Amino acid sequence: MSLPRPVPRSSMALFAEASASAPTSNEPSGLFQAYTRIASIATTLFPLWTVIFTGIALKSPESFAWFTTEYFTGALAALMLSMGITLKPEDFVKVAARPNSVFMQFGLCYAMMPVLALGLGKLFGLDNALLAGMVLVGSINGGQASNLCTYIARGNVALSVLMTTATTIGAIFMTPLLCKGLLGAVVPVDAVGIAMSTIQVVLGPIALGMFLNKNFPKFVKSILPFAPVVGVVSTCLLVASAVAQVAEPIMNAGLALQLPVLLLHLIGGLVGYLLPRATGFGEVASRTMAIETSMKSSAFGFLLAKLHFGQYAARVPSAVSVVWMALTGSMLAVVWRYIPVPAPKVFDRTLVERYPPFEPKKFLGKIFGKKE
Repeated sequence: MSLPRPVPRSSMALFAEASASAPTSNEPSGLFQAYTRIASIATTLFPLWTVIFTGIALKSPESFAWFTTEYFTGALAALMLSMGITLKPEDFVKVAARPNSVFMQFGLCYAMMPVLALGLGKLFGLDNALLAGMVLVGSINGGQASNLCTYIARGNVALSVLMTTATTIGAIFMTPLLCKGLLGAVVPVDAVGIAMSTIQVVLGPIALGMFLNKNFPKFVKSILPFAPVVGVVSTCLLVASAVAQVAEPIMNAGLALQLPVLLLHLIGGLVGYLLPRATGFGEVASRTMAIETSMKSSAFGFLLAKLHFGQYAARVPSAVSVVWMALTGSMLAVVWRYIPVPAPKVFDRTLVERYPPFEPKKFLGKIFGKKE
């Protein structure tokens, strides 16, 4: 998984606070202290676990055959619940009061990324089917795993959640529109299905987590140190399950496809960070936008390609993207976790505040030495 004004206390700060106070005795037990240290190390090694689970899924896809759609949905809901217990309703109120970052990320997701995907596909000489699949990856919504990566990176989790929700709802009309405009292909999207899935596996668990945080704070404080582990395990299982379903096309994809897909997520993340910083957004909001932009819902792209693109090769870029999306996002998260975030004097300035509008009268007055 993301989340603006002085940032609400970060999830990791809450994690540390809970670790210092749990269990219920005055002093944490030696066993619990050992757990918190191990959990911190395990969370830091998130990219490594992603690589290991991906490797197992590629070498032995049947190992994850038990992870059916029901388990997949449950793991995603568990991931969202582990994020929800770190949030409060006022976090979303603060974000809603400053929606400029949500609008910026929506533009990055549905303007910059599709064009970047098309450009990289043409640069690497992909054939029409692979190019179509590449553009599809760039034209889909942000993935829910971005919320966890934002959590680890000390980003704004509430903002990440809203961004994921906004791009997921936006996929109902933006993905078909972009595929039609860039490829000349019409990709039908089940709007009602997407909306219901978003409510069930994203908004519902997060709302439940916030309810528990607000009404049962002592209980939440006692389980909060386990949230990062639940999030990491859930994400690794989700990635492995998706990879196992498309192991063969991933293994058959050569470097000519692996490289442009990697660059799509990597460059997307860099632009998703640098552009907001250059236009006046704060460090935390910029980190959140970078992760959201880099991490696409590749599994959804694979499903669309499978259902609506005639050529089998069109689904291969989405399959390759499942791996590179998870690795890129998790590496960004771990790197940023250990880079302190300075407390800004002015958080998330608007473009007008950073770049005041041109005033001809004032400009001419300065040229001719006239005072206002």
